Amino acid sequence: QVQLVESGGGLVQPGGSPRLSCAASGSIFSRYTMGWYRQAPGKQRELVTRITKGGSTNYTDSVKGRFTISRDNAKNTVYLQMNSLKPEDTAVYYCNALPSLTFWGQGTQVTVSS
Repeated sequence: QVQLVESGGGLVQPGGSPRLSCAASGSIFSRYTMGWYRQAPGKQRELVTRITKGGSTNYTDSVKGRFTISRDNAKNTVYLQMNSLKPEDTAVYYCNALPSLTFWGQGTQVTVSS
């Protein structure tokens, strides 16, 4: 059974540092590069960062130096440490494989506001 369960979002002040978690099915996690995507209001979903099975990472320019993706292969979990948050980071954050599966979890809302 495919499972992607995101958590850790909420209302955060600018400059805040939440950590998102995503528990994935072992069948997905062990086979794929994993990524964090986000969808801001009125915008298309975009890939923010990715991590390979071996731990190599890549980030979109807007989050470089502020976000860090990591994975715990023993727990089938991928994390997103978010630092120095800005209002423009407000979005629903999803994890998925790369290429993305047709199945998506519910996502976790991150709202950056004072």
